[in-house]
Amino acid sequence: MTIHSISARRANRSAEARVADQGWRELASELNNHGCAVMEKLLSPEECAGIAALYPHEEHFRSHVHMARHGFGKGEYRYFRYPLPDLIGALRTALYPRLAEVANDWNERLGLAQRYPADHAAFLKQCHDNGQTRPTPLLLQYGPGDFNCLHQDLYGDLAFPLQVAILLSEPGRDFTGGEFVLTEQRPRMQSRAEVVPLTQGDAVVFAVHNRPVQGTKGHYRVNLRHGVSRLRSGMRHTVGIIFHDAK
Repeated sequence: MTIHSISARRANRSAEARVADQGWRELASELNNHGCAVMEKLLSPEECAGIAALYPHEEHFRSHVHMARHGFGKGEYRYFRYPLPDLIGALRTALYPRLAEVANDWNERLGLAQRYPADHAAFLKQCHDNGQTRPTPLLLQYGPGDFNCLHQDLYGDLAFPLQVAILLSEPGRDFTGGEFVLTEQRPRMQSRAEVVPLTQGDAVVFAVHNRPVQGTKGHYRVNLRHGVSRLRSGMRHTVGIIFHDAK
């Protein structure tokens, strides 16, 4: 057995245990009511530092994006290449089945026929059969004055409706400003903004595109976008776990 396979097995066991320890009934309720929910201390400070330290090492990544060049904001990010780092890959695998239950419930409420398989490998096969083969987990880096415009991470025709962002830096110590922001637009109403407070190692689960809301005539879809407010000082790193692959 290789060192890499031992490390992967340890990461998988660790990821499955910490995901199972989350209060999923409460998380599902938060997602249903607000479109986002926080998992506290999903990563340890040491794990956060280890992932953030990967950023300068190009061998871990398939591409490097400077946001200003594309009108996305200011700051930069790198998409991981396959194979993903053990812990990130293990968390992606462990989180997916829990979130697939929420996603399938949302589609049922909205009267949509699509159902997501319980196993992430089966969902990735659907992505790859659709021509979406490039990995989407990414590592983001912000410096003073950087921000991320409100957006949606879709990447192709097949998109999983929930994603996860984990804050790797400590607010107040490593950076100031740089809050995670979610906006929701309901028909014939002004946008509602949600600022989600996070500390190092916390993960926010949120809707990628839209979510169901109960109306007088049944459930309807509301549109969501997410971003990061302007960083006032320091350096902020975040890892994003997106469950569908890209074209």
